[in-house]
Amino acid sequence: MEKALWDRGCLTWTDALNGLNDLPFGAASRDIVRMVLNKSQEALETREHQFFTKALGTAHAWRAWPSFRPECVYLDIETDGGQSGNSITTIGIFDGKEFEVFVKGQNLENFRDRISDFGMMVTFFGLGFDIPMIRKRFSQIQMDQIHLDLCPALRDVGLKGGLKKIEKELGIARGEDTDGLNGRDAIYLWRRYERNGDEKALATLIAYNREDVVNLETLAQIAYDKKKEALFEVPAEA
Repeated sequence: MEKALWDRGCLTWTDALNGLNDLPFGAASRDIVRMVLNKSQEALETREHQFFTKALGTAHAWRAWPSFRPECVYLDIETDGGQSGNSITTIGIFDGKEFEVFVKGQNLENFRDRISDFGMMVTFFGLGFDIPMIRKRFSQIQMDQIHLDLCPALRDVGLKGGLKKIEKELGIARGEDTDGLNGRDAIYLWRRYERNGDEKALATLIAYNREDVVNLETLAQIAYDKKKEALFEVPAEA
C-alpha cells in the first residue's frame, strides 16, 4: 500500500490528507484514516512518543528514529551473571553527546528518574535481556519509549550474530583496554571490584559499557539506512 501511495505522488501525511478521497487506503474507512493522520501529525508536533510506541510496535520502531533522534537514548546494562533485578551492576546510557553510567551501590537508583527524560531508546537485544532485567530491578518503572532493538533490526538486513561480531564486521573499533572483552569479562571485572575494591577493574567495566552504548548510535544509523534501502524503493524527491 505504501508503494501504491508513493506511485500516486503521496509522500507525506499532508499529501494523504489532501488526497484522502482519491488515494488507495485499502479497506480502511476515510474517517479512520483522517483521524489517524491528524493524530499522527499532532503527536509528532507535541513529541508524544507514547502514540508512536503503540502505533509502530517494535517491528516498525526504526521508522521513528530520525524524527525522535534528538530525544533518543542508547542503553546497555551489565550484570553479575545472575537473573534477578539485583544482578544489574551498571546501566550505561548515551544521549548522542554525553555518556552516563549508573553503578550498583552508588547511583543506580537515579536511573529510574533519568530514563523518563527520553522519548526513544536503542538497545541491542534489549527486548530479550536489558529491559526485562531493568523491570525486575525497578518494579514500578514506566518505560514507554519507542524501542528500537538493533538485534532483530540488523538481522533483518543480513547482519547476524552478537554485538561485537557485528561491530568487527562493520569495522567499528574499540579501545585497547576493552577490545576483545565480552559479557563474561564484565562479570569478572565486577567481582574484582565488589570483592577486592579494585577501582581499576570498575573503570575498565565502565569503559566497556561506554563503548557498548556509544557504538549503538552508529549501528542505529546503519540499521535505519539498510532497512529503508531494503524494504522501500523511496522516490528520489522523498
